[in-house]
Amino acid sequence: MIALARLLGRLPLAWLHALGVLLGWLTWLLSPTYRRHMRQNMILALGEAGATGLRRAVIGEAGKCMLELPRLWLRPLAETAARVVQVSGWELAEAATRRGRGIIYLTPHLGCFEITAQYLSTRAPITCLYRPPKRAWLQTLIEVGRARPQLLLAAADVSGVRSLLKALKRGEAVGMLPDQAPRGGDGRWLDFFGQPAYTMTLAARLIDTGASVIMVWAERLPHGAGYHFHLQEPTRPIRGTIEERAQQINHEIEHLIRQCPAQYLWGYNRYKRRRGSEPPPDVSAESV
Repeated sequence: MIALARLLGRLPLAWLHALGVLLGWLTWLLSPTYRRHMRQNMILALGEAGATGLRRAVIGEAGKCMLELPRLWLRPLAETAARVVQVSGWELAEAATRRGRGIIYLTPHLGCFEITAQYLSTRAPITCLYRPPKRAWLQTLIEVGRARPQLLLAAADVSGVRSLLKALKRGEAVGMLPDQAPRGGDGRWLDFFGQPAYTMTLAARLIDTGASVIMVWAERLPHGAGYHFHLQEPTRPIRGTIEERAQQINHEIEHLIRQCPAQYLWGYNRYKRRRGSEPPPDVSAESV
């Protein structure tokens, strides 16, 4: 699998995206579970009409997301970063750096979320939280692909959280996927597009360090032209209790998704039930 990934990584991005569209449709056709999750999640967020109108684009973009990974992970960092052809909002990162309290970059499963940390690592050190995969070959691929000079990986466990806190204490940046379902007992059931979703609280807790929060996503441009890197302030300051902060982060994610709904990873089962977590009584069995 790693050899195949290296071979794919040599192909032009435009080719990978074209092949990715085919892969997206193949996955959609062959996996009833994937189809069901994608359809249900889109209807919850966009309504029946919105979900129907975006279905073709969403299927293709999901395939692009899968096949662009070998090129992003297995090519030199300078080459990967050069695929970012437009940046909006970089002044936010500069201002946060001057404050010296660290930066929390929050990147949902929107657009090319794999390039965000790599691009940011070309500007300054960043420590990113990740969940180790179950398959050994994929773990090796991730370690090889994400091993960049200023990019430190922190596993989603107690030691990883310590690494994030140490980085923020040094005034550095940390990054995470705030819409990833946490392990049972590590999250709260909070609203996400009007439906209870088991939500991580780690990002909300890290705000206690005084670090700046910046929402980040990389928009996938047509025909393999590269990516538009977006940095955005939260729509309002993230304050209140841990639960209130985590809820607002969910709303900030919704705000980003509405900007480019075709590139959100709707096939990810955002509403799944984790072992050790009990959903609220009004959550239907179908939705979890």
